[in-house]
Amino acid sequence: MRIFTTVFLVLAGCLPVSPLPEQPADFAVYAAGKDGGHVVPAIEAGRYPPYLLRSIVSYPSAETAGTIVVDPGKFHLYFILGEGRAVRYGLAIGKEGFGWSGTGYVGRRARWPGWTPPPEMVERKPELARWSEGMPGGRSDNPLGARALYIYQNGHDTQIRFHGTIEPYSIGRRASSGCFRMFNQDVIDLYERVADGAKVVVLAERPVTIAAPTEG
Repeated sequence: MRIFTTVFLVLAGCLPVSPLPEQPADFAVYAAGKDGGHVVPAIEAGRYPPYLLRSIVSYPSAETAGTIVVDPGKFHLYFILGEGRAVRYGLAIGKEGFGWSGTGYVGRRARWPGWTPPPEMVERKPELARWSEGMPGGRSDNPLGARALYIYQNGHDTQIRFHGTIEPYSIGRRASSGCFRMFNQDVIDLYERVADGAKVVVLAERPVTIAAPTEG
């Protein structure tokens, strides 16, 4: 009997494990809170379609655990967990003409980052010139929100970031000047999961037809 039990357990360990069902979004993670002395406003999660809310999903991928994969056509960022699973987050992506795809890595991360508008943006919006030396982090009008993860290639900053937003209604839309916006609660969660140097893969966009969230 002991031999039979041992053999059974060994064989059972070789059997494929059935994928777990997708976990529904948890609205509670979008409640208001405090972080580092700053207030993170609540997100009215019920106003957004489920595909834009954080959830654990089946996502078979050749990428290793800890990699970030962005599918801009679906407004999704996936943090690879391994074994065919990923944390999926909703995104706002670049407006027409501001898209970016390729492979890089997280060169640095910042909590409540400061923001300096690039010269091209100041040209389009001269009122931003007052922040040419940088806007302090944590301000209610700082567009980077609670966290920023900076994408690098070959030791150089691409100027593309994953960051929070003060315009949550933009998630699921083409709204940025090239960066990837996230709900503040989601970018905080991603920040805690990602390691410095983590691989970033931004797929070429393959547009799909999906319903946009209600603006508000």
